[in-house]
Amino acid sequence: MSDLREILRGIEVFSGELPVFDLTDLPADPHDLFTEWLLAALREGVREPHAMTLSTAGPDGAPTARVLILKDVSREGWQFASGSGSRKGRDLAARPAAALTFYWPQSARQVRVTGDVTPATAEDSAADFLARSPAARAEALLGRQSEPLADLTERDTAVAAATERITGDPGLVAPQWTLYTLRARSVEFWQGDRERRHTRVNYVRTDDGWDRGLLWP
Repeated sequence: MSDLREILRGIEVFSGELPVFDLTDLPADPHDLFTEWLLAALREGVREPHAMTLSTAGPDGAPTARVLILKDVSREGWQFASGSGSRKGRDLAARPAAALTFYWPQSARQVRVTGDVTPATAEDSAADFLARSPAARAEALLGRQSEPLADLTERDTAVAAATERITGDPGLVAPQWTLYTLRARSVEFWQGDRERRHTRVNYVRTDDGWDRGLLWP
């Protein structure tokens, strides 16, 4: 085996004291359980517990994934934002469905959310944009995400110009900025265990609410 393989196989997983997934008092709605787990991760000092992997597929069916920040979660769904002209924005325009994956290693907990995605109104998207930090607004204002970049000087010059525009016009909003809501069809909660007796609970949306059940690890 290669040295890297030896290193990878030697990394300890599921270390420390892990929480027990209490199945005796599961909420009827997965949004409640997700909020409970997210706030627990925050209390445990997990860095950026609202970071999530967003997976989409384009017109050709090829999947792509990237890490974004969760903006909000409610009965309406999970919210995130991006420029509609970005790769993910174009994917969602072609195929308005996505998957979200959260992982909090300190507690060995994972949540997987899949569902349909809809864009918010222009007013709500603008409000989300204006709530971002000035640096984040300047970066988004460029509207050139994933385009080829000649060198870092070009980037810095463009960001400086965008920052100057925002300073001169604090209400300026990037025209393509879009707030999205993922309305879940299924939500899976996964609790890791040192002995590999992992516990998985899956919620599936029905016409009458949510059905839930266990899954094999």
